[in-house]
Amino acid sequence: MQRTDGGTPGHYASAMTTALITGSTAGIGAAFARRLAADGHDLVLVARDTKRLREQATELHDRHGIEAEVLTADLATDEGIETVTARLGDRKNPVDLLINNAGFGNKGRYLDVSMADELKMLKVHCEAVLRLTSAAATTMRERGRGGVVNVASVAAFVPRGTYGASKAWVVQFTQGAAKDLAGSGVRLMALCPGFVRTEFHERAGMGTDNIPGWMWLDADKLVAAALDDLARGKSLSIPDPRYKALMGLVKVTPRSLLGGISSKTGRKYGPR
Repeated sequence: MQRTDGGTPGHYASAMTTALITGSTAGIGAAFARRLAADGHDLVLVARDTKRLREQATELHDRHGIEAEVLTADLATDEGIETVTARLGDRKNPVDLLINNAGFGNKGRYLDVSMADELKMLKVHCEAVLRLTSAAATTMRERGRGGVVNVASVAAFVPRGTYGASKAWVVQFTQGAAKDLAGSGVRLMALCPGFVRTEFHERAGMGTDNIPGWMWLDADKLVAAALDDLARGKSLSIPDPRYKALMGLVKVTPRSLLGGISSKTGRKYGPR
């Protein structure tokens, strides 16, 4: 994605005018929506709550003068996934940037969480990401340009049950697909945030009182760093020096020790 102003790489070429964001009404998704609208991009906002979507669309339109389309869809269902893939496949109104952000956490250890909830997580975190990415990348490759950001988590790098496994899949899938699409003009990137102040933990019923203050990230700064990384052509973004250092330690820590630490802490207040 070319820069048009000679400035920061987070500014995309004028041809990149429409971004579709899943899970757009809160947290990281809302931060992406604010930033992209401020940069002048039209938006397709995707979430389950129509009322919140309409309020968000109106606010962004009134503040930034962009067009904001509302798409109500539950990505835990085939119908919801098909609704979004159909929009991504619309060649008359193409999407130039896809932010696969929708996701959630389950509170509890393995076997304490219902199988229905575990399968729902895999549907949203893996199947929906695969199908939406494929739909977007197909039309983007035809046009020779576009970008996809799949929001994963630093939990992808530690033993964290279904949540960590699903995010590890997102990272591996995204980096592999990015390599396959090299030279096509389509960029794919896995974004791995740590703890971000959003509704994520509250919705999952996870406590956060014991999380040190230094581990919290600001969603708007996270998004700015992620967009810079995408424009630089990175396939993996850990957009904060603190978490980059932590992930460096993870690489040299024995898996057995990581598993013990994760089992004591992760299920209580897992990262985004």
